[in-house]
Amino acid sequence: MRRAAWLGLAIVLSLPSHAAAQLAAPVTASDHPIFGEGRRTMTAERLGEGEDFSLDGRLDEPFWQRAQPATDFIMQDPILGGTPTEQTEVRIAFDRDNLYMGVTAHDSEPDRLLGNTMRRDETLQSDDRFMWTMDTFLDQQSGYFFEMNPYGLMADAVMGPGGSNNRQWDGIWDARVVRSEIGWTLEIVIPFRTLNFDPNAPAWGINFQRTVRRKSEEALWTGHQRNQGLRRMSNAGLLVGIQDVSQGVGLDVRPYAAGHIAEAPGRVPPVGREESADVGLDVFYNLTPNLRANLTVNTDFAETEVDQRQVNLTRFPIQFPEKRAFFLEGGTFFDFAQGAPVQPFFSRRIGLDQNGQPQTIDGGAKLTGQAGANDVGVLLVRTGSDQGIVGEDFGVMRVRRRVLTQSYFGGIYTWRHERGSAVDDRHTAGVDFRLATSSFLGSENLELSGFVLGNTIAGSMEDALALGGRLAYPNDLWSGSLDVSEVQANHNPALGFVRRRAFRSYSPSINYAPRPQGHPLIRQFRFGAGLSVITDMANTTVTREWNLFSEVSTHAGDNVGFGLTPTYELLDDDFQISPGVILPTGTDYHFTRWRVGAGTANRRVIAVNGSYSWGGFFSGDRQETSIGLALRPRPGIRMNGALERNRVDLAQGSFTTNLYRLILDTQLNPRVYAVNNIQYDSVSRVLGWQVRFRWILTPGNDLYLVYQHNWLEGPSGVLGSGAFSTLDRRAATKLSYTHRF
Repeated sequence: MRRAAWLGLAIVLSLPSHAAAQLAAPVTASDHPIFGEGRRTMTAERLGEGEDFSLDGRLDEPFWQRAQPATDFIMQDPILGGTPTEQTEVRIAFDRDNLYMGVTAHDSEPDRLLGNTMRRDETLQSDDRFMWTMDTFLDQQSGYFFEMNPYGLMADAVMGPGGSNNRQWDGIWDARVVRSEIGWTLEIVIPFRTLNFDPNAPAWGINFQRTVRRKSEEALWTGHQRNQGLRRMSNAGLLVGIQDVSQGVGLDVRPYAAGHIAEAPGRVPPVGREESADVGLDVFYNLTPNLRANLTVNTDFAETEVDQRQVNLTRFPIQFPEKRAFFLEGGTFFDFAQGAPVQPFFSRRIGLDQNGQPQTIDGGAKLTGQAGANDVGVLLVRTGSDQGIVGEDFGVMRVRRRVLTQSYFGGIYTWRHERGSAVDDRHTAGVDFRLATSSFLGSENLELSGFVLGNTIAGSMEDALALGGRLAYPNDLWSGSLDVSEVQANHNPALGFVRRRAFRSYSPSINYAPRPQGHPLIRQFRFGAGLSVITDMANTTVTREWNLFSEVSTHAGDNVGFGLTPTYELLDDDFQISPGVILPTGTDYHFTRWRVGAGTANRRVIAVNGSYSWGGFFSGDRQETSIGLALRPRPGIRMNGALERNRVDLAQGSFTTNLYRLILDTQLNPRVYAVNNIQYDSVSRVLGWQVRFRWILTPGNDLYLVYQHNWLEGPSGVLGSGAFSTLDRRAATKLSYTHRF
C-alpha cells in the first residue's frame, strides 16, 4: 500500500489549511467581476426567527409573500426571444439549515398538464417540467441540476466542466406539488447539508427553465439563446443574500442491512443455493464546505439496475455505463478529456468481472470537491478474493485546475495492484486541457481540448501512449468539430477502457440546423456530414466512413430522418462476426448503407419510433430493423417495448440476430415504485427478468427488493421454439438509513 500512502499525501497537500479556510475573507459583490456583467439577479428571503414552514406545496406561508419573485421568463422555443404563453414565478427563501424554493407555474389549461412518470431521477422527455441549476461555487463551470413535473417526480444531477452530467447523484431533498385551477405549484426544501458550496462566495449562479410539453414551449429566466441554455452556468443569473447558514457537522452516516439468496444451476460449474446476510456502512464527511470524503465498508450493490443488452456486430467491445451508486457519486470529478477515444478511468473495472457479475468489495475511500481553484477526485478501493479471483487494490487521483471562465488544465493517475501475485503493478498517467469560450464572434461557442496518456507494460512505456485533440464549434445553427487522435499498440490502462489500439484517427464533421420562421408544421431541419478516417501506425487506411444525414422535426415533437454511410474497411485480423462466419484478414471491402427513421412525440399516450437500414456490409448485405413502442395509459404506468433485428448475408455465411426488451414501470407515487425489465437476445440465448422495488421511506432512507432470473434457451435458436432452463437466479432485500449530524 505504499502508493496509497503517496496518494494520501497528495490529498493532504491539495487541501487548504484549516486556518486558511477560517481566515479567508468573504468576497464582496464589489470585488467580484461577475457583478459588472449585467446579469439578472434575485435575492433570497431569510425566514424570521421561529417562522414556521410546512412542506405541502401550497405556498401559503407569509415569507413567500415577502420573497422577491423571479419572473419575466424568455421563450427559447418555438419563438426565440418571445413572451411565454404561460407565466412562471420563482421565489427563494432560507433559514440557517435549509434552502426553500416556491414555484408557481401558471397554466391556462390545467386539465391538460402532462405528467406520465413519478419515478425518482427518470428523464422527463414527455412531461411538463420545471428545472433549475445552481452554481454554488460561482465558478461558472459546475453545479447542481434539479427538475420536477406536475405529479411530483424529483430528479437531480451533478454537472461538471464541459457539459458532463451525472444523473445518478441522489441528493437528500424533498418537495410537494399541488395541481389546481391556476396550474401547478411546487414547494421545495434542500438542506444546506446536501450541497457543497463556497461560504465566501458573494452569490450563487442560478437559472430556471419551464417546459409546456403540449405546446413544445421552452422558456428560461436567463441564457435563453440557443447557444446557451440552462446547463451553461457561464450564462446563469445570480442569487444573492444567502449568508450565516450551516452545513451542520457535515457528517452523514449511512448503515445498511441486506439479505441475499442466490443459485446458479446452469453455470459451469453449477453453484448451489447460497444464503447470506450482510451489514455495511457508508460515511460522508465534509472536510471543508467544498470538499467531501466518503468511506465505504463491505459495499453492497443489491439495488443496482441490470445492464441493457446490446448485440455487437463490430470488431470492438461495447462500453456499458456505470450504475453503482458509490462510483457514480462525485463521478464528474474523475471525468477526463470528454469525447476522447480512450478512457483512463472506467469504474466498472473495479468489482465486476468481464461478464458484469459482481465481486466482493471490502471497502473504499473517496474524496471529491474543490480546493481553491482545483477540482479534486481521489479514490482508493480494495476488492476481496472471490471464487479464485485474487484480491486487488485500486487507486485513482484526478486534479483539474480551473482557469479563465470555462476552461481547465488537469492531470490523472491510476494504479492497480494484485495482492499476492507476481504481476507487476500497473500505472497510468496523463494530462488534459479544455479551453472554451461562449463569446467567440460575439456570442458563439468555441472549444479546444487535448490529452496525452501513458501506461506501463511490464515496467515499460514503449508504444503505450494515447494522445489527441479536438476543436469544436457547438452552436445551434452551425456546428462542427475536428478530432485527431493516436492510440499506440501497447496502450492498455489497467483501470480504463479502450475500444481499439494501434491506430490514428481523423474525424471532421459539420452540421447545419435552420429553423424556418413562421412555418405551421416544421420546427427545425438538420443536415450533417461527418467523415472518420482511421489508419494503422504505418498510415495505411483501415477504415473510412462517411456519415451523411438529414432530419426534420415538427412543432408537435415528431421527427423523420434519412442517412447514408459509404464505408471502406481493411481487416487487419480475422473477424468472427458470428459462430462459423469468419471474415479473413487482409481483405478490403467497399460498401454503402442507407437508413430511414421516424418517431412520434414522447408526450403522446402511444409513442412509436423506428428505423430501417439496408445495403452492403463487408462481403454481402445487412438489413437492420429497430422498433420502439411506449404506452402511457395514465400517470405512473408506463410500458416500453423494443425490437432490434439484424439479417446478415455474407459470402462466408448468413445469420440473423434478434433482441427483445420489455420494461413495465409501475409507480404508486413519487416514493414507491416497481420496475420490471425483461430482455432476450439470440446471441447469448439468455432470457432475463429483473424486478426492482423501491420505497423511499423518507429522503435518504430506502427499502429495496430485487429479484433477478436468467434462463438459457436450448440450441434451437429462436425465442419460443426451444426449451428454457434456469441459468441463475438471485433475490435480495436491502434497507439503508441515513443519519445526518
